[in-house]
Amino acid sequence: MSAESDAALIVSLFAVDPGALGGVCLRSPVHPARDQWLQALRASLPEGMPLRKVPSSIPDGRLLGGLDLVATLKANRPIAERGVLAEAHGGVVIVTMAERLTAQTAARLNAVLDAGEVVTAREGVTICNPARLGLVLLDEGEGDERAPVSLIDRLAFLLDLGVFSMHALLTPEHEAADLAAARTRLPTVSIPDEVLQALCATAIALGAGSPRVTVLAARVARVAAALDGRLEVAEEDAVLAGRLVLAPRATIAPAPQSADPPAEPAPPPEPPPEPADPAPESPPPPELANRPSDEPPENPESDSEEKPPQLDAQTLADVILAAAQAAIPAGLLARIRSDAAQRAAARASSAGRTGALRRSGARGRPSGIGTGPPQGSARLNLIETLRAAAPWQRLRGRDGGDQRVRVSPDDFRVTRYQQRAQTLTIFAVDASGSSALNRLAEAKGAVELLLADCYVRRDQVAVIAFRGKAADLLLPPTRSLVRAKRSLAGLPGGGGTPLAAAIDAAGALAQLSQRRGETPTIVFLTDGRANVARDGSPGRERGQANALQAARILSGARVATLFVDTSPRPSELARELAASMRAQYLPLPFANARSLSAIVKAATVS
Repeated sequence: MSAESDAALIVSLFAVDPGALGGVCLRSPVHPARDQWLQALRASLPEGMPLRKVPSSIPDGRLLGGLDLVATLKANRPIAERGVLAEAHGGVVIVTMAERLTAQTAARLNAVLDAGEVVTAREGVTICNPARLGLVLLDEGEGDERAPVSLIDRLAFLLDLGVFSMHALLTPEHEAADLAAARTRLPTVSIPDEVLQALCATAIALGAGSPRVTVLAARVARVAAALDGRLEVAEEDAVLAGRLVLAPRATIAPAPQSADPPAEPAPPPEPPPEPADPAPESPPPPELANRPSDEPPENPESDSEEKPPQLDAQTLADVILAAAQAAIPAGLLARIRSDAAQRAAARASSAGRTGALRRSGARGRPSGIGTGPPQGSARLNLIETLRAAAPWQRLRGRDGGDQRVRVSPDDFRVTRYQQRAQTLTIFAVDASGSSALNRLAEAKGAVELLLADCYVRRDQVAVIAFRGKAADLLLPPTRSLVRAKRSLAGLPGGGGTPLAAAIDAAGALAQLSQRRGETPTIVFLTDGRANVARDGSPGRERGQANALQAARILSGARVATLFVDTSPRPSELARELAASMRAQYLPLPFANARSLSAIVKAATVS
């Protein structure tokens, strides 16, 4: 089937029972195909079913419910209001820009999907409302931006509309009457144990994640059977569930099965059984006594009804797996492995193009409400303060005619913010004789390209060059690309390799950056052949020992570090140094400036 047919079929399956199937993650930018899919979903839902659209930045009070401030102040007693999730009970909630959902909002949605109800106790009121619903996540992220994985894990379908053409037409696969009949038939549809075993085996073979995925696939198979008018899940329903639910979640390529399995050794012949006393023959029944010996006995059930052959669980699993493999887009597994490797590298270096989140009093993105009076740069949240004071007005002596709200110091609420810390990338460039002989020119060119990339992101950069007897701060932290290029242009090469001094200088600058609230990252470009000690005296043995000691000290600072080995061949000394400072090690025996820059950027930009 085509991608358009699958997208239209997902509309029909999801519209039968949104609450049981969890929902759909619709990965697509603003696109006509996405508008058509949403329009088809609206047309497929029964009349009167709630359909709500919420932004990813929706506050908890509107999402889960809470105190109705206006009604509470008017009635002089706490009055609760229902949130969007409770209002959408039995229907569908569409979340826009789902890639920007915070972990807190995703956790609240997860709890509602798991329990089928909204339970919240806040602002002096306790709310418990049913909320069995389905979600449609509109994921517009690019690159590594994704909707929360924990939330996607609870949705049956992952649909990517980015591959559709601008003129793709999506029309519903089933009429409204067919969907209504399927909703009536669904509670009586059963699923055999063999189908469940086959779906589990297929999910394991594809590496399809948590057990929730298999449960969702079984529910999709039941809905598919109900749509086709069956009361029991058949093979084609299981194959459809494997193709639409399990295949998009494949993370590994199943092991190929050989056409001719190896023959098992024949068991040794068993000794013939001892002859037993023959049992007395019983006379044949009267209806068979006069039947000729060559005439087969009659079986009235054999001619009246022929049952279709039943597949065993293993054979059915092979069929589902083959269909799921055929539905996996070309290159998907390779892309998944590449993305996983890049994410692992980013986690190893703990580096990103934006700094770590930190609390702020007056700037950044709101991240919650705090109690207490506003002090320093903290901002008073007037609405939340009134919400905290509203339930206590009768106890504080306020009558219905008094329009003033009586607020005590315990009612004050302030808004908490979080903002990204400034990122500083420290480049420690080896300008010694061995490095200059090998690849100082490529290292300088790569640093210039990386500096340009940092300039585009408005990050700060610093350059430390080490040669001779010491390490010099060639470029203090700055955003000026012109200054950075000018400092590198006149960098000479030659002399010893004071690697210990360079590690100390980079670590001191990183710690100073941390004390200023910034997020530092250190990138070493060197061959790791230290031959100058900390005090500037020559000596390979002392120089290497001092470098290892400095690397261990740097590892205690917990600064994201990348060690790029620029020697002609991967060096064990460089690998040992990288391990001592807990840095990500990148051996680059053959590279030009552009490839070196690309590899370093891939390892330090998440």
